[in-house]
Amino acid sequence: MIDELPDDVVPPGETFNFAEHLLAVNATRTERPAYIDDAGLLTYGQLTDAVRRMAAGLRGLGLRREERVLLLMHDCNDWPVSFLGALYAGIVPVAVNTLLTPDDYAYMLEHSRAQAVLVSGALLPVLTSALLKSDNEVCKVVVSRPVAPLHPAEVEFQAFLASQTPQARPAATGADDPGFWLYSSGSTGRPKGAVHSHGNPYWTAELYGKRVLGLSSSDVCFSAAKLFFAYGLGNSLTFPLSVGASVILMAERPTPEATFRRWLGEVGGTKPTAFYGAPTGFAGLLASPLLPPAEQVDLRIVSSAGEALPADLGSRFSRHFGVDIIDGIGSTEMLHIFISNRPGQVRYGTTGWPVPGYGIELRGEDGGPVPDGEPGDLYIRGPSAALMYWGNRAKTRETFQGGWTKSGDKYVRNTDGTYTYSGRTDDMLKVSGIYVSPFEVEATLVQHPAVLEAAVIGVVDQEGLTKTKAFVVLKAGAGVTDAELKAFVKDKLAPYKYPRQIAFVAELPKTATGKIQRFKLREQEALGR
Repeated sequence: MIDELPDDVVPPGETFNFAEHLLAVNATRTERPAYIDDAGLLTYGQLTDAVRRMAAGLRGLGLRREERVLLLMHDCNDWPVSFLGALYAGIVPVAVNTLLTPDDYAYMLEHSRAQAVLVSGALLPVLTSALLKSDNEVCKVVVSRPVAPLHPAEVEFQAFLASQTPQARPAATGADDPGFWLYSSGSTGRPKGAVHSHGNPYWTAELYGKRVLGLSSSDVCFSAAKLFFAYGLGNSLTFPLSVGASVILMAERPTPEATFRRWLGEVGGTKPTAFYGAPTGFAGLLASPLLPPAEQVDLRIVSSAGEALPADLGSRFSRHFGVDIIDGIGSTEMLHIFISNRPGQVRYGTTGWPVPGYGIELRGEDGGPVPDGEPGDLYIRGPSAALMYWGNRAKTRETFQGGWTKSGDKYVRNTDGTYTYSGRTDDMLKVSGIYVSPFEVEATLVQHPAVLEAAVIGVVDQEGLTKTKAFVVLKAGAGVTDAELKAFVKDKLAPYKYPRQIAFVAELPKTATGKIQRFKLREQEALGR
């Protein structure tokens, strides 16, 4: 367990506004590019001016300290202006997933009681539908890059900024004051609104972005994970702006083709040196016929999170590009990564070591510690934990326990101090009286040259016993039988772990972050589909 802060980390002061902190860090970099999106470039000087204008504009709408503004926007230069402008004013941005339904947004509007909305023009129709379904009153909708004429209650983003006098001073917030919200995925019910403080992103930058990833002002960062995710927020805002780096933003989906265009500098003329992805995305990149040779890219560091990275996938990426993937685990509740491999210290097949400043415990069903080599429930202690789930005391008490945060993951601690992912607590299987990690079986299946992706669940046989069933997506043009795959797994794992059933499918159900939704596979099985 490691949770002593590094000696060279200076905690934020009693008065601390995270937006002002980032602007001050970059006060002398006025001409350096801060953001590059499909439409153009935003320098640090322009970012500072726009942030202060956004702060003034939101206050001018009548929003007061700690009131919420919904941020529903594709990744573009207007996103960080919106997020930081709200923080600068002491207003709380609620950053939400851009792939949801009107019903979801109606719930979030009512749950957050957002007083205004900052939205991309392409997403305005779905927001309009949500507003019609919601009883929450919104005073103004500010539209970034509109694609149709606006109504009187709507205003164009750049015109809104241009009409403001920049706010001279930030709101006098404290490090523990509410800064922003992020909603959980809501895979087991309504999404939960995790409330993060102004100080939380400071800690993730100091403990992970600087000391583990080693980012600097010479880096150009590009994240497949979008800004509204905790992972993407750190990748594309907190970390790079804390060191004066530049950021490439992409509104479209991170397909292999779109990703490679940015890697090769075909958009904006700048190649990234730091790339952040997820295992599903890395599998798609390596399987793409467009995969560029290593000498055509400038990648210095590559990060993975969202799901555990299969060892074979990491090794294949490293062999091709000569760069290791730094795999780690984070969560919405902890804001970013708290266990991670390190540059120059990678153990593929594990999630690595605790990030300095974070404490890790694995607990058994009795709440006591488990020995090395046995799976236990993962608990984390660290300075970036969310304050609470808004309006949900029961879930807050269940997750945030006396300084510790219960992650909902199962992990094993290895003798070298690394941690290996076993699966989500509700995904773990007991076969023949022994716990089986779905991830372990999946990671073995994807080592077969014909397999692109795999997901494993438990099914109950005619005798009422739980057995493993694998859903497998094959690579384009590849072929393999279920008997061959079963034999392949038996050769690598204990016999009781091999999947008794294999179903070949065209795709797997996933969240917007690319995480496999095993619960949907279980639901399909229960319905007999």
